[in-house]
Amino acid sequence: MKMYIGAEWITAADTIAVHNPFDGSLVDTVPSAGAAEVEAALASAARGAGVMAALTARERARILHKTAELLAARKEDFARLITRESGKVIGEARVEVERATETLTLSAEEAGRISGETLPLDAAPGGERKFGFTLRVPCGVVVAITPFNFPLNLLCHKVGPALAAGNAVIAKPPSDTPLTALKFTGLLLEAGLPPEGIQCITGSGAAVGAKLCADARVRKISFTGSRDVGEQICRVAGIKKVTLELGANSPLIIMPDADLDLVARATAVSGYANAGQVCISTQRVLVNNRIYSDLLDALKPRVEAITVGDPLAESTQMGPMIREEDAIRVERWIHEAVDGGARLISGGTRAGNLVAPSLVTEVAPGMRLSCEELFGPAVALTRFDTLEEAIALANDSRYGLSAGIFTRNLDWAMKFVRQVQCGNLMVNWGTQWRADLMPYGGLKGSGTGKEGPRYAVEEMTETKMVVMHL
Repeated sequence: MKMYIGAEWITAADTIAVHNPFDGSLVDTVPSAGAAEVEAALASAARGAGVMAALTARERARILHKTAELLAARKEDFARLITRESGKVIGEARVEVERATETLTLSAEEAGRISGETLPLDAAPGGERKFGFTLRVPCGVVVAITPFNFPLNLLCHKVGPALAAGNAVIAKPPSDTPLTALKFTGLLLEAGLPPEGIQCITGSGAAVGAKLCADARVRKISFTGSRDVGEQICRVAGIKKVTLELGANSPLIIMPDADLDLVARATAVSGYANAGQVCISTQRVLVNNRIYSDLLDALKPRVEAITVGDPLAESTQMGPMIREEDAIRVERWIHEAVDGGARLISGGTRAGNLVAPSLVTEVAPGMRLSCEELFGPAVALTRFDTLEEAIALANDSRYGLSAGIFTRNLDWAMKFVRQVQCGNLMVNWGTQWRADLMPYGGLKGSGTGKEGPRYAVEEMTETKMVVMHL
């Protein structure tokens, strides 16, 4: 596939091969952009920003609604492409397309809700005969850098609100899964987006991402990815608005009054979906000593029942990891924990990119399987005696994206939501749950700012203060 820069589909001297993570087959190739292509994208986006800002809210909403309609009509084509390039099972890929359609619709609705406010300036000293109001205006050029694990919906969470707010966007998809973003760019253009309202540039993060983020023509960056890359973006960005959705090692606290069948079901879903390659996957299960053995009895068969294999097969529940080097790392961390005294209950094996759903108990908080972001299909169980101890364990992390608790006790639940240092808090479900309309983002090293169309639009606009001296 070609990339889209300067209102044209273009190639480059070098290319990047996109392989199917399951069988290694070649899916397609994309251009590998260099400095010249980055400059062309920036120049085109700067022109496009003026065109986008001149569109009415109704026009922007119409384009996004039309894009959502086109996406819904081509759901299966997009789902199969997502599966082929990312390894996500086909059922999850279809859900991603449905969610992306909803994200675009929500974004379209927000286009007509951007407003300012009036201010009672006569309440201020010297404010007599003054009338004040605010305007919200587009930032201008928005750079949207997306990860491989949700190549469509996370792109829509950035592009949809940015266009709704009247910005031009430069999309930089990951090299592992660029095809979905390129195909989606074609949908936007088909829906009537001005030709320079979008750029979709493919290439390595080192060659493309850093140059885009450092450029003064860019006013807003929205990035989802690793904590380390997020820090690098902050170093080079300069004075511009930045939203970062970074990693996590999400904790799930199981209190003695929990419904253990529900815990087992939720953990099997939230710990192993997309082979654990979700920022809010349940990774650390903190279990009260009184129910530790009972939870193992409930959870082990659930984990062992997860079918692993070809992600295009309808019966497969978990597919491969994106890269074999990541699968090797997950396998290594599991066995490193076992060597350190933990117990392997299920899984622990690997075949290429496929890692068996793994369950590890007696995990010490200092083990990498617990204290680092695993981003793979393994769940680590750790014991505790009191809620205070569990909250301390949950907070003993540089991350703070999502956490959960299972309890019927309202006091325990409220203590959890008040004291646990995470941006998303689940009561009686696993850590991996998100509605696309909600404010979504982390605390501490898990990032800054919020996604969700309403909240992203706020981050992708700027406020002007107007004072009329009457």
